[in-house]
Amino acid sequence: MFFGLAGIMLVPFLVPVLMPLFWFLAKCSFLLFVFIWIRATLPRFRYDQLMAFAWKGLFPVALLNLLITGFMVALTS
Repeated sequence: MFFGLAGIMLVPFLVPVLMPLFWFLAKCSFLLFVFIWIRATLPRFRYDQLMAFAWKGLFPVALLNLLITGFMVALTS
């Protein structure tokens, strides 16, 4: 199989077509490997933990962001 691929690479007009395809597939395969690796390694959160984090952590930060943005827009206009 590898000799067949090497033989195809000897054809000059196929190299500009196959090399970008090879690198695209290599990058996609690497990213899929990393995503699956991270997903399998990290702990899975329960639904109630995610909701508690959203209400106690993200919601106050979002309100603060809204207030700061409103003040900045009011001061600069």
